[in-house]
Amino acid sequence: MALVLRCLRPLPALLHRSSFAMARGLPQAPGGCPAPLLEGCRQCVQQMLLSRQLATKKAKGKGQSQAKVNISAALVEDIINLEETSGDMQAVIEALKEDFSRNLSVRTSPGALDHITVMTKDGKFPLNQLGQISQKSPQLMIVNMTSFPESTAAAAKAIRESGMNLNPEVDGTVIRVPVPKVTREHRESLAKLAKQSTNKSKEALRKVRSKSITQVKKFKSKVSEDTIWLLEKQIQQMADEAATEMDKLLAAKTKELLG
Repeated sequence: MALVLRCLRPLPALLHRSSFAMARGLPQAPGGCPAPLLEGCRQCVQQMLLSRQLATKKAKGKGQSQAKVNISAALVEDIINLEETSGDMQAVIEALKEDFSRNLSVRTSPGALDHITVMTKDGKFPLNQLGQISQKSPQLMIVNMTSFPESTAAAAKAIRESGMNLNPEVDGTVIRVPVPKVTREHRESLAKLAKQSTNKSKEALRKVRSKSITQVKKFKSKVSEDTIWLLEKQIQQMADEAATEMDKLLAAKTKELLG
């Protein structure tokens, strides 16, 4: 009898907690729990709460707001390097910034010609490695090809096909590059190029995202479905944030170009 009384003594408090949990809508202990009531199996409770949190994904498409996923990179480093994925996405953004700064400016400067790629018989080289670039006046730039005269024609062609609306004129080993007047048509042309560059960058971003998700899916047989889903969502969020930043860069550049 004494043993029975000792077992029943904690029952009211436990029943109270159980009733409170039911009122809050918490899931009940799963079948098979060795002591669901008297001992409150911690492992089962943790599993139930995790299931409750992960169940929010079921709300997708039903108009309910989705909580932002923020997984610690250290916890999933055996599956994927999230920091590396983030770095790859940021590299795409930085490349777009550099493209905007170097190639899409209303005012053409000598620095804008530096990295135009010239195809020679010995391979591809930046223009500034083949010729000396200078600005003689606001309306004229000069490329002196004395050091590599055999590449003069190829350099002129590269400048003409750079997409910068430039029409170089060859005079021996000197390439004269008239700077076009800033017309409305030129501004609109640059804005279109900015849009094209952004679309190319977004395509590169999608490749980074797809590569990362493919890496995660390789572990389908080793980790839970929920873990795979959370990682995929985390990667998608990272890609969405990067794409949003690209859109902001494009908007700012377009405003600058169109005036």
